[in-house]
Amino acid sequence: MDINNTVPSYIKIRAFYLFFIITTMQLGVGIMGAPSHIFHFAKQDSWISILIGGVYILLTVSVMIFILKQYENADIFGIQVDVFGKWIGKLLGSLYVLYFGFALITVLVTYIEVIQIFLHPTLATYLPAILIMLLIVYAVLGGVRIIVGVCFLFFIFTQWILLLLYDPISRMDWTQFLPMFVTPLPDLLQGAKGSIFTLGGFEILFLIYPFIQNKEKIKLPVFLGIGYSVLILLLTTIISIGYFGLQGLGDIEFSVLSFFKSVSFSFVERVDYLVVMEWLMIVLPNNILVMWGITYGMKRLYRIPQKTTLYIVAVITIVTVSFIKYDYVILKMTDIVSNFGLWLVYVYPYILLPLVLLKKRTKKGKGVAKP
Repeated sequence: MDINNTVPSYIKIRAFYLFFIITTMQLGVGIMGAPSHIFHFAKQDSWISILIGGVYILLTVSVMIFILKQYENADIFGIQVDVFGKWIGKLLGSLYVLYFGFALITVLVTYIEVIQIFLHPTLATYLPAILIMLLIVYAVLGGVRIIVGVCFLFFIFTQWILLLLYDPISRMDWTQFLPMFVTPLPDLLQGAKGSIFTLGGFEILFLIYPFIQNKEKIKLPVFLGIGYSVLILLLTTIISIGYFGLQGLGDIEFSVLSFFKSVSFSFVERVDYLVVMEWLMIVLPNNILVMWGITYGMKRLYRIPQKTTLYIVAVITIVTVSFIKYDYVILKMTDIVSNFGLWLVYVYPYILLPLVLLKKRTKKGKGVAKP
């Protein structure tokens, strides 16, 4: 396998679109229940935990970018083969593919659970799974530029949801945040851990990097994308605490969706129904990118055509999702993906960085030693 991935110029994208790719990956189903999860540890100081998590994410992304810039046009699969050798490198690359596979199933089954809770309790799981998977397959078949276009358009089309926050904001009780700065540091760090679980997904940068034209400009859109995601999580958490109160928030699973129940118009009585349906435009690009990451990884590691992987994974996902019928199974899967992602996304880059620098120094030493 080549370390650097040669990508034709006609399918490359500009760094500007990384903003939409990053936010698409970070803001999915996780943010719907994140405020109550973070609040469980940090209470009214949850906003501090989110800021701590945001700083750590920015630091981690900086490490990832520094690793990528040590190579001409490499992705994580090529870098790992270069550092660890063919067999170990491919094994580690397979872990990335496996992680994306579990993430795909978890996100899809969680969104279907939301549909069943808010819209149609007796809806068969396989029906929305098939419909959503057809859209995912169709988009992935279009290639990277189509996928990025979907991320861009769906981001624009979903921003109107933020306007609906005016109602819960007007009903907030700001005394719920008092007293401030009383949460112990260990609890704040636990809350920060919950926030970085929610804001994962930026590891897609390790895969999409070879497809960027102007690589020297990737920092600004990536950092802005992360900043936007942190801001949205911060905003929804603050509203959730002020709206539901310290006693009520801990008992609500999907708090972000729940405070849309109070919003109504003369022409739409149940706005929360509309928001749940619109949330598909947030979840769908996320799943499309994850599916593309799986097919791309299998092509890079084992030279399996992306179409072949796409169809096989689509069938496996539909079958798996159809058999998951209990909340505790969904929670267990979410915990597994989150804990695996913690090590793979937030710890592993710091281990990989010194190894990449050591490998680079070794190569330079060999080059100097040659007559």
